[in-house]
Amino acid sequence: MIELETARTAADGRLRRIVVVGGGTSGWMTAASLGWALSTLPIEIVLVESEEIGTVGVGEATVPHIRFFNQRLGIDEADFMRRTNATFKLGIEFRDWARIGDSYIHPFGDFGRDVAGLPFHQHWLRLVRAGRIVPALEAFSLPILAARANRFAPPSPDPSAIESTFSYAYQFDAGLYAAYLRSYAEQRGVRRVEGKIGPVGQHGETGFVHSVTLESGEEVTGDLFVDCSGFRGLLIEGALKAGYESWSHWLPCDAALAVPSAHGGPLTPYTSATARDAGWQWRIPLQHRVGNGHVFSTAFTDIDSARDILMSNLEGEALAEPRLLRFATGKRRSQWLGNVVAIGLAAGFLEPLESTSIHLIQLAITKLIDLLPLDGWDPLDAAEFNRSMAVEYERVRDFLILHYCATERTDTAFWNHCRTMSLPESLVYKMAAFRERGVVVKYREGMFLEPSWLAVYYGQRVEPGRINPLVEALPIDEVASRAEAMASAFRAAAEAMPDHADYLHNLCGQTGAVRA
Repeated sequence: MIELETARTAADGRLRRIVVVGGGTSGWMTAASLGWALSTLPIEIVLVESEEIGTVGVGEATVPHIRFFNQRLGIDEADFMRRTNATFKLGIEFRDWARIGDSYIHPFGDFGRDVAGLPFHQHWLRLVRAGRIVPALEAFSLPILAARANRFAPPSPDPSAIESTFSYAYQFDAGLYAAYLRSYAEQRGVRRVEGKIGPVGQHGETGFVHSVTLESGEEVTGDLFVDCSGFRGLLIEGALKAGYESWSHWLPCDAALAVPSAHGGPLTPYTSATARDAGWQWRIPLQHRVGNGHVFSTAFTDIDSARDILMSNLEGEALAEPRLLRFATGKRRSQWLGNVVAIGLAAGFLEPLESTSIHLIQLAITKLIDLLPLDGWDPLDAAEFNRSMAVEYERVRDFLILHYCATERTDTAFWNHCRTMSLPESLVYKMAAFRERGVVVKYREGMFLEPSWLAVYYGQRVEPGRINPLVEALPIDEVASRAEAMASAFRAAAEAMPDHADYLHNLCGQTGAVRA
């Protein structure tokens, strides 16, 4: 790795030009955000991309944080939904993960409401273990009930209303989203340069990147470079040799086949992830088509077999040939090095099991804007960026591994491997805390909070050994009565929501939206 020293890129140390290398989702999300955030400053933003280089287009499914990203940019939701063929998303359904035949939904919302200051799931578990007739835990989640019924309505802004107990995200065409943000960014002064990148110019003493030269011979200079060049990491790895930390020993899938298909099923307000013999298959319903993919491990199956599984489980006619992607799960050892910040696939890759790709892009953009070296370089900015991104990547990693290791399946070599593999110490600690007495390890910031962990723990048959003894303070009949009333209220709220396809049709008009 090159030793990089603190340096200033201009005589007065101020940023004058930021160069984003690469388009696609990460490049245009970055350019749009910088164009918005720096609109009042004399800083030029240039994005370099080549139409000859295709984009991976990951991230058709998202998590609720994307709404706040769009809102921050002032994007109108209805216009965005129409132009990206988007649908609404209340969670992710997991099929056949703990046992074949199982199905659970990781919802974007709470399970029940706290009773006497204790999490509802503790009281629910007490009722179950006392032999009381009580519905499954998902009966106390409004987004799950709505998702199962293919219904959708936005949450209530009234925090006291039961309709406020959830959030939502989107499922959209990533290519259309990048084009949408390109238009947004160019309207705010971002300049796009067409061309393939060739040699990278670096300062002889500091190692800072000062320019990229295109195959046409044009040189693009800058003070700060954002590497959104995808898996290649042209600057962060190609020039600066940041190094890569592989997590393939915990997340063994290393390839994916993706193919769009015609609709053949309902327009569900959720993404599906169905476990297969050596991986899993996704289904993402958009307005105009369905996104499908098979993520698998080449150590346990071959590409032809994986392709057969994918194509034999499409709900409608395939609209293209399957596209193969190879990847190594992990992250760059440094995502900000010198004057280069890597965002998106250039920074790392975690498989799309929990739709985290776009969230990690969004988080990196937010951190970059917070730490932007407007008047000079301070190594602490890069250190804080790298620290916070590493923490988030590791938390997402642990959550993904939980889906694999918390299985009871013994039917294939892949699942036997996942069930018996060693785990990161951080995940071992989290699982031990839950198995002891139902404690979900919490952190102040982060993507997956208590309801998410509860959904996967219970959905994959991981249960506490004992219940918090404080739940015994309430008479069990009173707890049963409260639970019954709560389940009834959630059921009524879900039934009052409109059909998802009808809601989309009314929002988007006659164009785009399909009806189930």
